[in-house]
Amino acid sequence: MKLISYLLILLAVFSVVVLGCQKNATTHVDKASATSMSEKQKCEALEKLEKSGLTQWTEDEKQLIEKCEAMEKKSMEGKESMMAEEGYEMINGKMMMVNEKTKIHLNMEMDAILNDGTKVMTNGKIIRTNGTIFTLKEGESIWMDDSFMKAGEMMESNEKESMMSSSAYTGKVLAGTGTTKYLEFNKADYGKALKDKKKILLYFFANWCPTCKAEQPETFAAFNDLNNPDVIGFRVNYRDSDTDADEESLAKEFGVSYQHTKIILKDGQKIGKWPDSWDKKRYLEELAKV
Repeated sequence: MKLISYLLILLAVFSVVVLGCQKNATTHVDKASATSMSEKQKCEALEKLEKSGLTQWTEDEKQLIEKCEAMEKKSMEGKESMMAEEGYEMINGKMMMVNEKTKIHLNMEMDAILNDGTKVMTNGKIIRTNGTIFTLKEGESIWMDDSFMKAGEMMESNEKESMMSSSAYTGKVLAGTGTTKYLEFNKADYGKALKDKKKILLYFFANWCPTCKAEQPETFAAFNDLNNPDVIGFRVNYRDSDTDADEESLAKEFGVSYQHTKIILKDGQKIGKWPDSWDKKRYLEELAKV
């Protein structure tokens, strides 16, 4: 009897050792195969091991777990940022799906749920999780992060962003509003305007030129009236005591032969070149055509 009990104990101990070895062997095989996995696959493999009950990790696995958690956090932040740019707005009596980044507007064809569980109906009715119910009025919007905007607030926000973008230019402001400026030329500002795909007016100015001096008040008046964030103007010194190498190069690039020449660019391409004098009305007309 004692012999049988002893054998049973040995069998139990043997089973524990064998099963433990198999578990460790399986874990070892998973880690070995990880060398051929992508970062995403490694994270998924570790997640499966964690769900299976494994709690003891090697130092390499601990570092990989931290990396996976950081990747997941970054991914979630990116999704939340993207989703915050999407929302629903009442436009002309209809609910529209809007994307502030792409400026795309689509008809809302079915009810939607925001991140926090708020329900948005196709008729504009909003049902929050706390039971609050209200209906969007014309121009009002609600976004995936549950932020609510009254009519006009989005436009004001866009104008502020445009002004911030405009304020990034460093040249002296000669004329213009917060959104549309006429600046003294410098290469950095001109490069930024091209990169921002602005519609650009170049005025080639000479400080000894009577026509240039007489025309500038008309240029100033036009830019003071403009309120278009897509337009910017530069006064480029031309063959005078203030002209620098960048301005000389620009004049050669566009084949400028006379002071008070005006050039308009769109997407970096020349739309037209005019050597005649303009009044305020002509400036507004020509820029409106672009």
